[in-house]
Amino acid sequence: MLLAEDSLILPATPDLVWGTVSFVIIAVAVYKFGWPTFMRLLDERTAKIEEGLNAAARAKDEVAAERAQLTLQVEDAQREAAQIRERAQANAASIIAQAQRTASDEAERIAGASQRQIEADTNTARRSLRTEVGVMASELAGRIVGEQTLDPEVSQRVIDRFLDELEASSPVPASTEEN
Repeated sequence: MLLAEDSLILPATPDLVWGTVSFVIIAVAVYKFGWPTFMRLLDERTAKIEEGLNAAARAKDEVAAERAQLTLQVEDAQREAAQIRERAQANAASIIAQAQRTASDEAERIAGASQRQIEADTNTARRSLRTEVGVMASELAGRIVGEQTLDPEVSQRVIDRFLDELEASSPVPASTEEN
């Protein structure tokens, strides 16, 4: 004890005993009452953290699954859109081909009808011209017979006069071509 009293670093013996007893009492009280509460709170906190981590892992898995499902849906939608485009292009090509066939058929029908109309008009004009030429020829013959003389000059004058009257009454274009 001599050492404890003379030492500046070590406490006095009664202080050391009472300090140790007090420390043991406080340590036992903390171990008996405080430690279980502390451990319970620590366990609860650990459980909450683990639950949060598990929930985060589940959420991550769900997000990954949803992302995969959305990716599949997008791919399906893209395939379907491509099929719709292909069908639309095929339908457009079919409609264009049908319209071209219809237009071609209609053009052929109109051309045929026009050709028949031209032929009918040409035939009508020929018949009319023949009739008029026949009437004129008969009229000329009547004039020649009516003024018939033995003189060929008189006959030639009658023919020339008739042709002049004919030209004056119906002008004929200079160039007429038949197809």
